[in-house]
Amino acid sequence: MSSISETWGTEPEERRLAFPCDDIIHQPDDALYRGVTVNAPRATVFRWLCQMRAAPYSYDWLDNGGRQSPRELTAGLENLVIGQDVMRIFRLTAFEKDRHLTLRLKAKSSASKTFGDIAVSYVLVPLADDRSMASCRLLVKLIIKHPSGLYGRLMRTVLPWGDLIMMRRQLLNLKRLAEQTEKGRQIQNRER
Repeated sequence: MSSISETWGTEPEERRLAFPCDDIIHQPDDALYRGVTVNAPRATVFRWLCQMRAAPYSYDWLDNGGRQSPRELTAGLENLVIGQDVMRIFRLTAFEKDRHLTLRLKAKSSASKTFGDIAVSYVLVPLADDRSMASCRLLVKLIIKHPSGLYGRLMRTVLPWGDLIMMRRQLLNLKRLAEQTEKGRQIQNRER
């Protein structure tokens, strides 16, 4: 049985899906899953995922040097290229517009020395019962190859909970911002 630190916000059938990160790290030690429902179209949510090139959108005081993550879309961040930095500690390894962003922790960085080798996919899944395509599921899978030795065993215990705290905040922030963007777009369309 999985704990909330490993599967927060996801259903068993969602965890059985194939994720783009699955092919990046061979024989990972762990897989963590996160998920939220966003009441905005996939295109809007994907555009907010692109914003992670500028900031992590979790606890800014902790992982963004105290600077607030942008609360409005920044022009140009949607222009993705493999190899770009994302959240300063990841590199973009794959993407499909309006469907997924897949990242890998930068090799030989202080983050990789601390956490090991991590690949993560942010995947947008349409809701089966939403014919208007106005909502979607934002699912995240992290696969991890922990550092070796005693420190690696410690990370197996600490990382799932630490990531849950940070990523929960990130996903809820991205959800809120995407929903606000969509609400603003709907108001503009009604005023026309």
